[in-house]
Amino acid sequence: MAQPLTENRSVLSHITRLPVVVAALGYLVDMYDLFLFSIVRVPSMGDIGIPTENMMEDGFILLDLQMAGLLIGGLLWGIMGDKKGRLSVLFGSILIYSLANIANGFVTSFEQYAFFRFIAGVGLAGELGAGITLVSEILPKEIRGYGTTLVATMGVLGAILAYFIADTFDWRMSYFIGGGLGLALLIMRIRVFESGMFVKAKEHKVSRGNLKLLFSTKERIVKYMNSILIGLPIWFVVGILITFSPEFGKALGLTESVEAGKAVIFAFGGQVIGNLISGFLSQYVKSRKKVILFFILTSFLLVLAYLLGPIADLSMFYGLCFLLGIFNGYWALFITVAAELFGTNLRATVATTVPNFVRGSVIPLTALFTLGKNYLGILNGALAVGVVAFIIAGVALYYLEETYTKDLDYEEM
Repeated sequence: MAQPLTENRSVLSHITRLPVVVAALGYLVDMYDLFLFSIVRVPSMGDIGIPTENMMEDGFILLDLQMAGLLIGGLLWGIMGDKKGRLSVLFGSILIYSLANIANGFVTSFEQYAFFRFIAGVGLAGELGAGITLVSEILPKEIRGYGTTLVATMGVLGAILAYFIADTFDWRMSYFIGGGLGLALLIMRIRVFESGMFVKAKEHKVSRGNLKLLFSTKERIVKYMNSILIGLPIWFVVGILITFSPEFGKALGLTESVEAGKAVIFAFGGQVIGNLISGFLSQYVKSRKKVILFFILTSFLLVLAYLLGPIADLSMFYGLCFLLGIFNGYWALFITVAAELFGTNLRATVATTVPNFVRGSVIPLTALFTLGKNYLGILNGALAVGVVAFIIAGVALYYLEETYTKDLDYEEM
């Protein structure tokens, strides 16, 4: 009986090391800001003078600009992470999005709001990829899934924290608090050390963070694209079904109004559970792909229930948001797979750009949804986009390699 206890203590001691904890807290602040906008979208836009009838369309614009920032920032931070080191990204990204968060609290016009959501997106883009890369490289391969699960789970807790802060304070103060949390975390990062694998790659003088190398072979291109596409269902659910839950509630004929903040809290409360389940399950069955497939299939069934109903009341609606959150909870595995697919000299580039391209997929998804709802209505328009997203993710997963036992100490040539 002593050996399993000793092994458990060893796992715990590894995943509670300072770099892992700091990476996890960084993603908590990252997700706080990212989803604070979803929570305060309606009151903040109303406060700066945007009419109620323009809330949805202008909300799409703000969301798309934030995601455009994530796409651009993902490329910049990813390349920097492989060229200059994981820590340079962890410091730079949190500084930018903390200051942008504070600036968001001072906006008085739609144009200002749009600009600072874009800047916040650029800053937010670096946090997750650099954190996951660092954690993947400093932990033994047998337990790195636990470390990345901790990071992803703490991120989801950030979305939940955003709800409680926004419920307690007004939207401006909520942004100020997010910026303050980021600046406080910046001080903690002074004691974090660089990845040994990156230091070794730097000594070898190999090409690092080279986009030309990433796209130099058909095998790498396909692998990279598949690692992005398996995440489409996650952001279809989050970026459309949850963010615009008040509008879906009306379309479903609910007599009571849906609160976006409550939909977020239920969805991300579920995602905390889902990230833990998917992470530990992948360690138990020794497979990333099998667990991701199970979560994608179950999530699709829940999307059908959400859009096709019938949903009797508000409690049932929020219950579906909670279940969607649980089976959206393969985000941890999705990022882990991206980090495990490539060598040390491209790992930060991939692990940073992949989640941000998935987040950025909200732009074409919302564009398709906007087009679809004009012809099919809001429910059928969302269903059509969802079916496409889930089919693409399933095909991409089928062709993706299993990475559970993969040794990460190698370089792409």
